[in-house]
Amino acid sequence: MFRFAYPWFFALLLPLFYLMWRELKKASPVDSLRFGTVSILKRMPHRSHYKIFVPVVFRYAAMALMIGALARPQSGNVTRELTEKGIDIILALDLSGSMRAVDFEPNRLEAAKSVAADFVKGRLSDRIGLVVFAGESFLQCPLTVDYDVLLSILNQMDIIPEEYDGTAIGLAISNGINRLRDSESDSKVIILLSDGANNAGDIAPLTAAGFADKYGIKIYTIAMGKSGRVMMPMPNAFGGGTRMVPVDMEIDDKLLAQIAEKTGGKFFKADSEEKLKSIWNEISEMEQTEIKTSQYLDWIDCYPKWLISAAILMGLAWLLSFIIWRIGP
Repeated sequence: MFRFAYPWFFALLLPLFYLMWRELKKASPVDSLRFGTVSILKRMPHRSHYKIFVPVVFRYAAMALMIGALARPQSGNVTRELTEKGIDIILALDLSGSMRAVDFEPNRLEAAKSVAADFVKGRLSDRIGLVVFAGESFLQCPLTVDYDVLLSILNQMDIIPEEYDGTAIGLAISNGINRLRDSESDSKVIILLSDGANNAGDIAPLTAAGFADKYGIKIYTIAMGKSGRVMMPMPNAFGGGTRMVPVDMEIDDKLLAQIAEKTGGKFFKADSEEKLKSIWNEISEMEQTEIKTSQYLDWIDCYPKWLISAAILMGLAWLLSFIIWRIGP
């Protein structure tokens, strides 16, 4: 940001430009250049009058910069401070083996990571954390506003090792509650994405949802994938690589809907990439907070640079007039 503290000084430019115009108008090579002998006139090029005009322009430009310095040019450093907290959000992402299914491009997990990353990039002041789950649940990133770190961790997520496979929805919700229950934010949210039915963990999903409601935590649930037979990459039994095998999938839409309803959230069904993107956009629009900021301006004076430039131009004008372009002895 830039400004002049005393802009009315620029009124002095009008008489300054008038004086420069008058001086240039009456200037002529014969009147202004110094000659040691008349014979020099015969050798002087016709266009040499620019040697008169240039120093004059430099002098008046220097005076214009001095007037600009009097106007006190200033640059401002703007500091903004957030004065209102955002929303605390836990992303709970299913990493079970079924997320390898290819009814999404390139598979369910990569599609889920992509739209979750877009969701994170669209937030401003919210603290966001990441919980992943399969047969167990793990905290991958605590609540943070450092979205670059969160996105880096999210990008590294992959299908859980086979020994931890399963779908522990109740554990995932409990893990999210542990990260949110002490939050002082007015809005606390868990966004849980799964493509299966609860078949692991010691905590029933609806019991965990009841605790979430007690702590004022809202849960949005997303059932991802198509029910029925879908193609799944499997290791090739006759050598390296994989082969595509049709597998019957079960998604417990009813349970996920009950979890959302119990906490005042909402249930979504995503059976295509387009639907998945629209769901995350809808959640983002529903969970918005008004950001209030305080703005501070720190003004720094710039007039010394203007005075230095004026001094340089004035020195050039003197040098050209009395040293370089001086004609005669």
